[in-house]
Amino acid sequence: MTTTPITIDFDLKNALSKNRLAGLWRIMTGYRGTYLTATMAQGFAALAKTATYFLLRYFVDTYLGGASTIALPLIALSFLLLAIVEGGFSFLSGAFAARTAEGVTRRLRNYLFDHIQHLTFTYHDNTQTGELIQRSTSDVDALRRFFADQAISVGRILLMFIVNFVALLNLNASLAWRSIVVIPIVVIISMIFFHYISKAYEAYQEQEAVLSTTLQENLTGVRVVKAFARQEFEKDKFETHNFEKFVRGKRLLILNSFFWPVTDIMCTAQVLYGYFTGATMTINGEITLGTYLAYTGLIIWIIYPMRNLGRLIVQMSTGLVSYSRVMEIIKQDREELDNGVISPETGSAGNIKFDHVGFTYSDGTVALQDIHFEVKPGQVTALLGSTGSGKTTLVNLLPRFYEYTSGSILLDGRELNSLPRRWLRSQIGIVEQEPFLFSRSIEENISYGIGREVTHQEVEAAAKAAAIHDVILTFPEGYKTVVGEKGVTLSGGQKQRLAIARTLLKNPRILILDDSTSSVDTETEAEIQSALQSLMKGRTTFIIAHRIQSIQAADQILVMDHGTITQRGTHNELIQQPGMYREIFNIQTRVEEELQREIASVRN
Repeated sequence: MTTTPITIDFDLKNALSKNRLAGLWRIMTGYRGTYLTATMAQGFAALAKTATYFLLRYFVDTYLGGASTIALPLIALSFLLLAIVEGGFSFLSGAFAARTAEGVTRRLRNYLFDHIQHLTFTYHDNTQTGELIQRSTSDVDALRRFFADQAISVGRILLMFIVNFVALLNLNASLAWRSIVVIPIVVIISMIFFHYISKAYEAYQEQEAVLSTTLQENLTGVRVVKAFARQEFEKDKFETHNFEKFVRGKRLLILNSFFWPVTDIMCTAQVLYGYFTGATMTINGEITLGTYLAYTGLIIWIIYPMRNLGRLIVQMSTGLVSYSRVMEIIKQDREELDNGVISPETGSAGNIKFDHVGFTYSDGTVALQDIHFEVKPGQVTALLGSTGSGKTTLVNLLPRFYEYTSGSILLDGRELNSLPRRWLRSQIGIVEQEPFLFSRSIEENISYGIGREVTHQEVEAAAKAAAIHDVILTFPEGYKTVVGEKGVTLSGGQKQRLAIARTLLKNPRILILDDSTSSVDTETEAEIQSALQSLMKGRTTFIIAHRIQSIQAADQILVMDHGTITQRGTHNELIQQPGMYREIFNIQTRVEEELQREIASVRN
């Protein structure tokens, strides 16, 4: 199956502006001509509508008065042609506006998705997934409505006002000026409501993002919810957030409900005043009956469009608020993948040196302090320590997911932060503690991210090395079996072995195994370790583990606690030293011995 590639033909950072209208105009780069064409089409439609009322005036005053020699069918045909012209230009306006709206928002969605993919790990750590989803869907759709309806409608209304007011001036200047007394008042009221509704809508969108996050977390963790029978708790939490959304939504609707009757009363009063004034002038002989009939139509096409302008000004607040929310994401700096000073042409040898490295998170949390050790090419380094000791943070510095804040890390003698992230990550293979699988076939998951065409034989070889091949063959469709969302149809051990196969297929120079055998049984772990021993040759490997059995063969073991290295050495060296390593070894050994005794007693 072929897919259309995402094209990013415009840097939306250029649309950043403190003036939101200016920013929206910049977003329309490439579509401004289409939008202006849509606006011009609306102008021609307005002219046709106005001409209809002038033709009505001519028909009443001249034709019905007997002063015209033009045949009635010709006048009827003129009415028909004007209606066709108005409808045709209105259609063209709508078509061009739709093209602008869909084109701009399609490009915005593509850019936003691409931009989110390139944001830093720190940004994703501090931003909720539901918030990003909300801004990428609901807020982008609000911008689509802005371009498709609200912006073009403002242009149409302004053109209709200009055209029809000029026409009223042509009919009777005194009557024309009396017919727009209410318009400045309506505009002022609209601007006042715009201020309050903008704040109310922003609060509503923020709460909808909270609700989306709650829903997303609940659906993602539905198995945990069911396992702990926490449905009632989750329901109450959702109801709390949902009620807050109800309160904010009600406030937004109340503000809108105040606006409509106020403007309705004022605009209706203006129209009735105009009718009365025009009728009085007709009775007094100041204007003709045809002029009055034309006036009754033209005033409608001035007052109520301007009243709708007030409505649009209020509704435009949603688009402007959504613009601000989307631009808050776009203004974030991207993680540059090719910004290194050095661009190596060959692969890495895998020599890594940490020289008194420290790292502090953006919130001030100190994660690593004075980390110093060296790994020779092909060596296996194991990291052991309690949860939160800094093991995962340490290995996350290698692919530059985070930038170390002090000290130095050298890869093959070159400063790590001088190397391009793209090249660096191509040299590193990672099996995470919680592997992520896509809702695709097993073969697609294993070959994901390789960057080249991969044969089925290569996929099978990687699966065999990860001790998952035989398991895959038991599935109904083998390698074509589609796994559920996040691999939910597989066991924890199966998911981890698929992730290992994916990393092995990448054939990296540096391997990072982040507690990758934590969810497999002892027999499967032995199979994986046996397969990995040959594959680790010539590669620098980092193993994060909690079970000492998994790291006994490592060339060096680093014991970490509170972001520092408290012990280092081989297995045989560390079990001779007092400290955390020997304590953990003794505890795990005692547990395994007790388990073996229990198994033996059951068998006997």
